[in-house]
Amino acid sequence: MRRAMNVDYLRVSVTDRCNLRCIYCNPRGDHGLGDRAEMLDSDEIHRVVRLGADCGIRKVRLTGGEPLMRQDIANLVRRLAGVSGIEDLSLTTNGVFLGQMAAELKGAGLKRVNISLDAADRQCYQDMTGSDLLPRVTGGMHKAMEVGLTPVRLNCVVMRDHNLSQVQDLAQMTAHLPVSVRFIEYCPTTRLTGPASDYVPNDEVRSMIESRFGRLSSVVFPNAGGPAVYFKMEGALGAIGFISGRSSIFCQRCSRLRLTSDGKIRPCLHAARSYDIKELLRGGGSDDAIRHLIRQIIREKSLHTRLNSTAGDFLMQNVGG
Repeated sequence: MRRAMNVDYLRVSVTDRCNLRCIYCNPRGDHGLGDRAEMLDSDEIHRVVRLGADCGIRKVRLTGGEPLMRQDIANLVRRLAGVSGIEDLSLTTNGVFLGQMAAELKGAGLKRVNISLDAADRQCYQDMTGSDLLPRVTGGMHKAMEVGLTPVRLNCVVMRDHNLSQVQDLAQMTAHLPVSVRFIEYCPTTRLTGPASDYVPNDEVRSMIESRFGRLSSVVFPNAGGPAVYFKMEGALGAIGFISGRSSIFCQRCSRLRLTSDGKIRPCLHAARSYDIKELLRGGGSDDAIRHLIRQIIREKSLHTRLNSTAGDFLMQNVGG
């Protein structure tokens, strides 16, 4: 069995709340969310990251829900940026609050951001997210570039009956902006999201782009990490990425663990097995005990590069990259 990449990346969900109602993720809003008392506090998150760094974690990405809804997010960024051994601290956001917070986050030590952007057209964006907020999101994107939260990556989940028409316009953004637009294959994750028929393979997405802009040239970004494969249009400032979680399996290249907002560590988002680190955090567990658990999880992941799951389970395991 092939060994996985070095496990050095921790994705930390800092909240399960979100202000958008994206049809592929959160169409019913706050329905079914956890008790706030069960969410990890800043001290607990800081402790997991600090001890994770002792175990080889070098990259941390903050996610949600929508992480900028967390009231202490800037202070949490500042604390995590100060953890010895953490070399890269990034954040995935829907961008709605980014314009007003970008400078503060940069000053606190955040390195870069990924922004969810599923449409270039205002009406289509509203249909996808439930909110007419596209100008705020694009404003946040430009503010992030202005303050140096770069490279900026834009993530689009492609759904056949909803935003397939947006693919070419989103790709065109890379012609004049130094951003990466990444197209993510859709897979329904609950009964409430769109049907399986909305799936569009990235081969089809790429063909649509090339039919308008010509052949894409493959590029490799140093230290890009993640499952995205990148290309460029001729003369473009930015790049186009494809995250193909249904049409290909990239578990053997996955270097990530996930910490959920309620204190569980998962080797991957859809892994059946998780480890309750909150029980140790709130039960008086020592630093050594927590480090032992993290090392156990890393060892298990590194020895199992392919999970016993269907191809559809792999779509969302690395979204946000």
